[in-house]
Amino acid sequence: MDKKMVSLRINDIPVTVPEGTTVLEAARSAGFNIPSLCYLKDVNEIGACRICVVEVKGAKSLVASCVYPVAEGMEVHTNTERVRQSRRLTLELILSNHRMDCLTCARNAHCELRQLASDLGIDAVRYAPDDLMPRIEDSAPHLVRDNSKCVLCRRCTAVCRATQEVGVIGCNDRGFDTHIGCAFDRDLAEVDCVSCGQCIVACPTGALQEKDDTGKVLAALSDPAKHVVVGPAPSIRVTLGECFGLPVGANVEGKMVTALRRLGFDRIFDVDTAADFTIMEEGTEFLHRLHGGGALPLITSCSPGWIRYCEQHAPDMIPNLSTCKSPQQMFGSLVKTYYAEQAGIDPHDIFVVSIMPCTAKKYEVLREEQRLPNGCMPVDVSLTTRELGRMITQAGLLFDHLPDGSFDEMLGVSTGAAAIFGASGGVMEAALRTVVEQLTGDPMAPLEFTEVRGMQGVKEASYPLPGRTVRVCVASGLHNVKLVLDGVRDGSLHYDFIEFMACPGGCINGGGQPIQHADVRNFTDIKALRAAALYRQDEDMEYRRSHENPVVQTLYQVYLDGPGSHKAHSLLHCSYLKQKRYRLR
Repeated sequence: MDKKMVSLRINDIPVTVPEGTTVLEAARSAGFNIPSLCYLKDVNEIGACRICVVEVKGAKSLVASCVYPVAEGMEVHTNTERVRQSRRLTLELILSNHRMDCLTCARNAHCELRQLASDLGIDAVRYAPDDLMPRIEDSAPHLVRDNSKCVLCRRCTAVCRATQEVGVIGCNDRGFDTHIGCAFDRDLAEVDCVSCGQCIVACPTGALQEKDDTGKVLAALSDPAKHVVVGPAPSIRVTLGECFGLPVGANVEGKMVTALRRLGFDRIFDVDTAADFTIMEEGTEFLHRLHGGGALPLITSCSPGWIRYCEQHAPDMIPNLSTCKSPQQMFGSLVKTYYAEQAGIDPHDIFVVSIMPCTAKKYEVLREEQRLPNGCMPVDVSLTTRELGRMITQAGLLFDHLPDGSFDEMLGVSTGAAAIFGASGGVMEAALRTVVEQLTGDPMAPLEFTEVRGMQGVKEASYPLPGRTVRVCVASGLHNVKLVLDGVRDGSLHYDFIEFMACPGGCINGGGQPIQHADVRNFTDIKALRAAALYRQDEDMEYRRSHENPVVQTLYQVYLDGPGSHKAHSLLHCSYLKQKRYRLR
């Protein structure tokens, strides 16, 4: 049913919007931007910071526009002297408890607090903090928190609790002593954080950032004894450009490859190929289980944030997990075995760097169960999209002016099936393209499984196939994952194959992706724009099924002895185990 429309006036301009619209949203539709700080659409809507206040005729006081709904005949003013003075004073008080080392802060180029100060004309801080010292917590492998830069907007706690269903951080103490932290001020490494990094991309300041591992990579690049191999994940090509001001969803694959080559990497391979191996191994495993060879539903294992959540919060579902390593780990495994043998290089002299959309990958590279039979860990360092962006900038590369380059051969063939891995539903669709063809014996036409596409939190579909109907489900964001798991457990939901991604929307919205200002996130569907770019690439690819990838075909013939073989299992699979949710000091 269509919503009732409401007419009001904003700054004497007539505006008509659907009932339930907030004043902030209505003003935006009329061309007026109301500054905000704590507000993040669908994540944190609490009206706490009071930066977004406006005057509403008849109201006793200024109102928070982010949570104040429109009403018929309402008269709103967003830029009166009273409003401007209130916003300025509020921001000055916030700044009075904020360590302002802006020149050296990792977020200096895209800090919402700095932008607010500029927009509101703050040219001096009357209540400057006295010797505010850093308050660093860096126990986790993926994140650094500095509460001296925290503005208590509570975006991080909201996304951790409501979106990710983990809730390991919250407000401790009261009054001037209020600060964000874990219960009893435990270190983050001691609680059941899943390393997803959604708190980082929600934070408006430099209070939260990923651990910077670029120094380790630069040291390896400078070491003549190291052969340094790099591989970007499927989604990086449609997000890296945002680090350099390009439109959301711009595909910069060619420039990305050239930038990596000019940074000095010895080989640049495409993790798309490793993702195709994931599909081949996972598809083989699914067919085996479908015919009575294991627990159903089979649940994907390529999201390390989801894996950590499963091991800590849902260990009863571990038997349902695919034993496949993630594409990142399969990539490193193949580099330090097959590529090392072909190139005649000692695998211990190869330094593998992955470029990932995900901070949980920093945790994943440390997992001992991923170790190869030759004693090597598959990946040495995992960098986020943001870290690569900083490396490119610091090297003085003019990204916009770089020519397009191509991945190195041997492990560098892109395919459409792997490209769509970056979007929620992409793993499922890529798997179906191969599995359905194997079950029916006929090429699929059309190849698109549109039922599992889109940014909805939970998607499901059924496909009639020879012998049975296959029921599939796709969920992203751990809140949605929990809903599905609860339904599977109580018998209200029945599936054969499930794709879970820890981050809402999948890898295109990972915790390591470029940070967008709340004004962009609140009014632009960045997840849909990024995903659409991947699907456009898919449409233009020569190979659109994982089993068509010539590198995949060659390696199975000459090295891995076929999908699901003993050798494939030794290199491309691992085990997942119940983990303690809390660790003692």
